Amino acid sequence: MLKFPFNQISTQTIMTEPETKPQEWWALLPAVRSTPPTISADDVMKLFDDMDITPTPRTFLLVDVRRTDWEGGTIKTSLNLPAQSFHQTRKTLFDLLEKGGFKKVIFYCGSSNGRGPRCAGWMQDYIDDVAKLGLKSDVKVFTLAGGIKGWVKEFDGALVDGYEEEYWD
Repeated sequence: MLKFPFNQISTQTIMTEPETKPQEWWALLPAVRSTPPTISADDVMKLFDDMDITPTPRTFLLVDVRRTDWEGGTIKTSLNLPAQSFHQTRKTLFDLLEKGGFKKVIFYCGSSNGRGPRCAGWMQDYIDDVAKLGLKSDVKVFTLAGGIKGWVKEFDGALVDGYEEEYWD
């Protein structure tokens, strides 16, 4: 309760609501149970190199989970599935991975310290859950170490669609 001088004789009392901290977007979603391993930018670049020299279809899928901070580009061939709505799309991504014959799915965000690992964990949780129902999958889930910031630093923007150098300076 705050009191403000109203005039020289009386005071006016104003009731205020307690300050509340906004809840994080993921707080209403299930907690992540899994912690998939990281994969280095070098190892992902090797996957691209292998893709260029073998006639077989690509065996990995990159998932960029940035939403409004994707300016500056995205790693070649990435699918953009923003983290804030990812949990609801896990089944669709799982079906795509299975039907597409992908063996690896690699998640990343800006630095892969929050959204990327969280989405990778939810994906691994989903794969584990459907396995309990008898639907085994060979898909391995990873988080790109360092995220796209690490990728750009390591490879100077190579294989980044829509690369904007000034964004990364």
